[in-house]
Amino acid sequence: MNVWSNSAPMRSTRSLALTAVAIALLCTNGPANATGNVAHGQALYKGCADCHSINENGVGPMHKGVVGRKAGSVAGYDYSPDLKNSGIVWTEENLDKWLTGPQAMVPETKMFFDVPDAQDRADIIAYLKEKAR
Repeated sequence: MNVWSNSAPMRSTRSLALTAVAIALLCTNGPANATGNVAHGQALYKGCADCHSINENGVGPMHKGVVGRKAGSVAGYDYSPDLKNSGIVWTEENLDKWLTGPQAMVPETKMFFDVPDAQDRADIIAYLKEKAR
């Protein structure tokens, strides 16, 4: 009986499994792995401008200083009670979750628009980080 004949397939299987895991990790499309494009985010933000602006409240609250701000804290904007009391801070991760599905994050929020594409969300967040400071 040859001891080495059984170990080669095991090494191949192990290598294949590790390679598959590495590829899966590299292909993950979540917020931690998405790098935002500010210029594309600015173009996408035009769709947000139906309700929001950087400097003034409108149908939605202004976005000046949104990254790092506590949700429901812009003076002069009438937030839903659930969002105002949510305790959410607008980190990049929370903004990504919010843009994925605001109603899933805070069911009684006024916000109804979502951005299904992870790269588009990353681009909008990059734009807000740079232009809405």
